[in-house]
Amino acid sequence: MSSINNSAGLADVSVHSIDRFVLTVPDLEAAVHFYTAFGLDVSNEGGKLIIKAADGHAWGMVEQGRRKALKYLSFNCFEADLPLLRKQLKTAGARDAESLDLTGSTDYWFYDPDGNLLHVQAGPKTSPDTKAPNPCVNIAANERGAPRRGDMAKVRPRRLSHVLLFSSDVSRSIDFYCRGLGLRLSDRSQDIVAFLHAPHGCDHHLVAFAKSSVRGWHHSSWDVDGVDEVGLGAEQMATAGYTEGWGTGRHVLGSNYFHYVRDPWGSFAEYSAHIDYIEAGYQWVGRDHPPENSLYLWGPQVPSYFIENSEVER
Repeated sequence: MSSINNSAGLADVSVHSIDRFVLTVPDLEAAVHFYTAFGLDVSNEGGKLIIKAADGHAWGMVEQGRRKALKYLSFNCFEADLPLLRKQLKTAGARDAESLDLTGSTDYWFYDPDGNLLHVQAGPKTSPDTKAPNPCVNIAANERGAPRRGDMAKVRPRRLSHVLLFSSDVSRSIDFYCRGLGLRLSDRSQDIVAFLHAPHGCDHHLVAFAKSSVRGWHHSSWDVDGVDEVGLGAEQMATAGYTEGWGTGRHVLGSNYFHYVRDPWGSFAEYSAHIDYIEAGYQWVGRDHPPENSLYLWGPQVPSYFIENSEVER
């Protein structure tokens, strides 16, 4: 499988998945505790933490650093599309990362307009190929719908769904990621927030952007089986000492049920269930929504720290 239909004047080729994110944090022991409590598998390999979900894929890496920051974000594409993606990205204004001695014949390292280091390689499609079923519907009459508390196992996210980055210019980020990486706009709200999907079959968003004065890492979102697991995950994290965050609620844009848990560095990990799904090749119409729809359909009041970029120097 390779290039996509360009009948709408869109980018010729596109990435299809996120492969991994790599963060730096000042305390690796705190990262082990947080991500393990969240239900992810964490191993220390040569001083770097490898984070896996229940699907076994290594979605994240955490390294020691002076502060919390995104070191780089890696995308996968089909092998035949990589040379075209490199040209497409250069046309969109990507800056090569050759000075880091990271370039190679089988991948491409570059910077986006905010200065985030990005990586594209030929790799397996990790984004879902179909919309996941909802196990919470169609409970028959005369049956108990909820399990007993003692029967519930630890919540373990199945896979990474998406990431959200702060951007100093949301419109510019939309333009670069669509023209360069071939992503498509799913929905936006003015210059406040925007959600992009990959056109080969993808959740409502693979990458999202929120307005800030500088770049930054806001959250990673992890897919779970249903709204019960969203709530149980929140309780699981509160028991482990992580009581700050936002949720439980439901978004308008993406439609997913959510609970965000604040990590030790001021960013978040999200339990997410039943996000909208966009089939391969479907010409989804991205729209600009009023601000009241940018955050949630229902849920608790948004805490002030949720929309703050913890990487802004104060």
